[in-house]
Amino acid sequence: MMRVFIFLALMFIGFTSYGQKEERLTTIGFVQILNDNKEEATYYYQNNWLVLRKMAIEKGYIHSYQILEVPKDEGEPFDLMLITTFSNEEQYGQREANFNELIEEKGPVKLMNDKQPSEFRKTIFNKRRIRQWK
Repeated sequence: MMRVFIFLALMFIGFTSYGQKEERLTTIGFVQILNDNKEEATYYYQNNWLVLRKMAIEKGYIHSYQILEVPKDEGEPFDLMLITTFSNEEQYGQREANFNELIEEKGPVKLMNDKQPSEFRKTIFNKRRIRQWK
């Protein structure tokens, strides 16, 4: 009887450890650089997007972030992938409020050559609530 109990307990522990789902949620923005304005886009993302993500890490608002440059491909109309990962559903749910706070704290958007973002970049689409597999 004790062997059966131990066996069932070990099976239960094994199933629950494999059954846990990853809590992190990721958003990915797919961005196209317009009119060969790579310098303006690079400046914009380094002095705004990255600064806000670094601030968000320091305040515990996000888990991690990345910017990936995508090689040119006719089948993919985007040049950059902007990735932000949140530790859990709570962080994800607070993202807008948290980033609004950080934007206020950071101050005005920094631009190169006074070009507005709509002149040098276009968000093709966003994917939200992406879950990683363990």
